[in-house]
Amino acid sequence: MLTELFTPSVQHALDLVGIFVFAISGALLAVRKNFDVFGIAVLAEVTALGGGLFRDVMIGAIPPAAFTDLGYFTMPLVAAALVFFLHPHVERIQAGVNVFDAAGLGLFCVTGTVKAYEYGLGLTASAVLGLATAVGGGVLRDVLANEVPSLLRWDRDLYAVPAIVGAVMVVLCIRFDALNAVTSGTAVIAAFTLRLLAMRFHWRAPRAYNRRSAMTEETEEIPAAT
Repeated sequence: MLTELFTPSVQHALDLVGIFVFAISGALLAVRKNFDVFGIAVLAEVTALGGGLFRDVMIGAIPPAAFTDLGYFTMPLVAAALVFFLHPHVERIQAGVNVFDAAGLGLFCVTGTVKAYEYGLGLTASAVLGLATAVGGGVLRDVLANEVPSLLRWDRDLYAVPAIVGAVMVVLCIRFDALNAVTSGTAVIAAFTLRLLAMRFHWRAPRAYNRRSAMTEETEEIPAAT
């Protein structure tokens, strides 16, 4: 089905671009955390490939694509080297990196959903794995960097929601036998646009209903046992 949506060469090129941009975000976080060169490379690899690896293992696509295509593995290393030597310059174009990151989010939530469906999963499970493909690497990145994952924090712009929208659009198209290059491209653009709007207007998911306004800390201190 994927080959019907994109030619293999186009799919491969898009994957590499998305992997590169995701790796940049991982490497930049490693620099901010003062990691050494190995830590920068590890965070770049995990951010770029973590979601796809999780998806492939879950659907039984063994060995995962990250280990059968050398380009998938080496592209994060290129990004890590770039950030290692030029991170002050990369930081200055962070806005541009975020735009490409949003494009990668839109692409991977769609291709991840389609690939999961191709391997026999139901529509709901396929959408979940499409979401995991798009955001899984970022979650692993934050965990390794000892941070609360960005998509779980209320003070961060919507990230998972655009991927959910893209994945749901894909499964609806599959359900009504309307998935083609145009509709899949529309799903990618929808997720991409929603993410850009969330960054532009700082859209965030609501917190718990009737949350006490006086509570300023993320967690309350647990009283000592008496």
